[in-house]
Amino acid sequence: MVKNQVIADNYAIYESDCMFVLANIPTETIDFSVYSPPFAGLYNYSSSENDFSNCETKEQFLEQYEFLVAEISRVTKPGRITAVHATDIMNSKTECLWDFPHEIIRIHEKHGFKYKNRITIWKEPLEVRRRTMVRSLMHKMIIEDSTKCFTAMPDYVLIFKRDGESEVPVTHPFGLFEYAGATPFLDAHKKTYGDYEAFKKKWMASTAPAYENKLSHLTWQRYASSVWEDIRASNVLPFRDSRDEDDEKHVHPLQLDVIDRLVELYTNPGETVLTPFMGVGSEVYVPVSMGRKAIGIELKDTYFKQAVLNMKDAELRWDAKRQKTLFEEIEQEDFVGEEMD
Repeated sequence: MVKNQVIADNYAIYESDCMFVLANIPTETIDFSVYSPPFAGLYNYSSSENDFSNCETKEQFLEQYEFLVAEISRVTKPGRITAVHATDIMNSKTECLWDFPHEIIRIHEKHGFKYKNRITIWKEPLEVRRRTMVRSLMHKMIIEDSTKCFTAMPDYVLIFKRDGESEVPVTHPFGLFEYAGATPFLDAHKKTYGDYEAFKKKWMASTAPAYENKLSHLTWQRYASSVWEDIRASNVLPFRDSRDEDDEKHVHPLQLDVIDRLVELYTNPGETVLTPFMGVGSEVYVPVSMGRKAIGIELKDTYFKQAVLNMKDAELRWDAKRQKTLFEEIEQEDFVGEEMD
């Protein structure tokens, strides 16, 4: 049952059980999916019996999750990608970890996906401590008993490729020009190339083949790293007004930098992105603001209402990007023909 929905030219979002909506999506029509599953036993997002986070045991959660993965496999085009945001889950009683990513990999491989890659998202320990209030990250634990200490656990993005060959490659004919992250230039790059914006402007105007474009080369070097170290933790959509009083304090949307990179790497303009756990809309907002189409599903009413508000800004973001590109093309005329250092 769909309680509410918003249907636009380039996106559709539903307040509903994701399994109900997925069952109505035609087979092999999705180009890319990206989502954060409810971390089993870690957070409870709502009181709904259809909410995955309310499973009583890990086994029950994994059984439900397997049905979801089977449906995502069905709707995904052959050879295309699904990206799952996950982390290891701590048992508060034993203070030991459950390898949740391992279970995600196992289930995807069972349902027609090949495990392709794992991206580690670094977290700043003090920020994690402030957000989660985990005692094992406190300095006093080093003084009292360091066997009880933990490192700040990273997040992971697990990349899976659907069996079969894609009919359409994902291409970047001009390379990668827009960097999503806090530090597009490392100190070594600054010493070699100088100011980033000036460097970017020159190479965007270059008539050299895309294979030789240094700006694209440097951007890809950063994205190709197995550890993404400069994801901005605060670069998220508004979400605080969507939380109920009994929500976990550390419920936090996936950072826009992560979604920006994934959408850029794994989709072509105009293609369709799916997220079965939409939350406040991040995984719909980014594709739409990058000229893609998107389908989002969210069970919790307060999150859905916030997603509706956030999506009003997505078109503005896309229009701003197109306007910026137009101005850059005009300015580039002054640089065409200049030798690239």
